[in-house]
Amino acid sequence: MDRIEVMRLFIRVADSGNFSKVARVTGISQPTVSKVIAGLEAKLGVQLLRRTSRGLNLTDAGQDFYESATAIVESVDDVEARIGKNEAAPSGMVRVALSPAFGRMEIVPYLPEFFSRYPDVSVEFDVSQRYVNLIEEGLDVAIRVGPLSDSALVARRIGSMKYLTTAAPSYLERAGVPRTLDDLKKHDCIAFMSRDAPRPWEFLGPAGPVEFIPQGPVRSNDAEYLRAAVLAGLGIGHNAGWLYSRDVDAGHLVPLLHDFAPPAFPIHAVWSGSRRLSGKTRVFIDFLVELFAANPLLNV
Repeated sequence: MDRIEVMRLFIRVADSGNFSKVARVTGISQPTVSKVIAGLEAKLGVQLLRRTSRGLNLTDAGQDFYESATAIVESVDDVEARIGKNEAAPSGMVRVALSPAFGRMEIVPYLPEFFSRYPDVSVEFDVSQRYVNLIEEGLDVAIRVGPLSDSALVARRIGSMKYLTTAAPSYLERAGVPRTLDDLKKHDCIAFMSRDAPRPWEFLGPAGPVEFIPQGPVRSNDAEYLRAAVLAGLGIGHNAGWLYSRDVDAGHLVPLLHDFAPPAFPIHAVWSGSRRLSGKTRVFIDFLVELFAANPLLNV
């Protein structure tokens, strides 16, 4: 392993504070990761990492080396990304965190075009509803919907989406059509579960924002299960427009409560502020910006 790759490995270990996580992300065995770091410390003649019961912490020398190594690695990446016509094409693995249904429906089907442009780049999806720690999990970028709160991350807005309230004709024939937000209390509502509780539905009423806690016979933490339940006539759904719009256009679902629709929600790509954005990650984000701009469901 050359010096730059050793530095990259050390930076990953320092960021995650755990040999096992780095081994899992890089595909290098844990003993090899430990051996490389031990060899680096032996070569420098100083201890870089202090082992504690809670994990790994940088020593003063380790902090100095970390900052210098980060600057060197970023400089190398920058040079490779900007050397004009002879510039090295982006290559390597981009690790992306995103929610299950969104990636499956709105990103994966369009990846052939991305790979035709960047054949040396590969993509690994970390699929989850939770907000992952990008550094600890060894991820390059996350796709997030809604307001952002983590100031340690750099964000680029890549799209926006509306929410739809909808139901199957069979359900509306059986239960009636809600005309007001108060009417929802009398209906079966298909809830998205977040942290063991139904996620509130957001609307815009005459006096401002309104939250409604959905109650019904089916709930799930997976958007495609919610869509299946709504299509089956089990109740009313309220979720991202991209999840239901195609079914509405096909006549399988009926849009409801137009006058109370909430404002559009932003979609962001976020990454660690402690790292310069790599070329492979930059071209992937640029591709999403282009993809979403051409999709009226994601460019509201």
